[in-house]
Amino acid sequence: MSEAGLLTFGEGLAAFSTVSGKLRHATSVEVSIAGPEAGVAIGVARLGVAAAWAGRVGADEPGALVLSRLRDEGVDTSAAMTDQEASTGLVLKDFRTTDSTRSAYYRHGSAGSRLCPEDLPEDRIADAGVLHLTGITPALSDTAAKAVFAAVDVARDEGVPVSFDVAYQQALWPPEDARDVLRELITRADIVFAGDDEARLLGFTGPAGELAENLAALGPEQVVVKLGPRGAIAELGGVRYDVPTYPVRAVDSDGADDAFIAGFLADFLAGAPPERRVRTAAACRAFALTVPGEWEALPDRDELKQLSPRRDRS
Repeated sequence: MSEAGLLTFGEGLAAFSTVSGKLRHATSVEVSIAGPEAGVAIGVARLGVAAAWAGRVGADEPGALVLSRLRDEGVDTSAAMTDQEASTGLVLKDFRTTDSTRSAYYRHGSAGSRLCPEDLPEDRIADAGVLHLTGITPALSDTAAKAVFAAVDVARDEGVPVSFDVAYQQALWPPEDARDVLRELITRADIVFAGDDEARLLGFTGPAGELAENLAALGPEQVVVKLGPRGAIAELGGVRYDVPTYPVRAVDSDGADDAFIAGFLADFLAGAPPERRVRTAAACRAFALTVPGEWEALPDRDELKQLSPRRDRS
């Protein structure tokens, strides 16, 4: 990266989705890419901030798809690795209604699951403005988990802020296996994003504000508890922020959380004050809801001006 921007490290997937109905009835599919780290990187790049993605894909057409789409969106993929022995993971999506999608993942033994500490671009981590990780990667395999912790260690040694999205997926690991790992990563992070349901999975109780306080007590200076259509509560440097929502017609919620994180981190890297970070995050989330896909609707700076926040959170 030519400037101190975002570096994210994780799994990239090729995504194939129907326009409507079950896959068995489809005569064509939409071709895209998926993975929360990739979505955040694209979102940050669209907001005019340098972003790089480091991960492992197969030496196959789905892998080439992941890398080419990221590059087309201005994301630096020069630290990504191509695995000659494993294929790129896939996700197949059915759109049953405008309110319901169904995703089937094919990632067992994939290139992404073979991530390991040796894959880490340590020099790139040291030069980054922030390292962003998610709770999905350590769930993929033992070596991927070791890679995540090693990346955190490098960042902390170099004084690089660590951003962590809990991003719990029950299909990858049960709560009893995930809880201690996720809590440990939170203690080592500077910025943490968690849904209210994820905070409760980690053992916390109470309203959203109390959840944010409890997460902040583990060590991170900045915590955001995401509440979906009800907005979010942020505890940033000891100051509470009630994050508004923006009224839009929701079409697809996939990628909405990644859009929120991208908006927040882009403004963090740009040196924006906390209040602007959370508003940009909320606006990016709103845009992501408006069309199918995990990242396709992510906005640029000019588009952010089109939205006005809704103040009530009922």
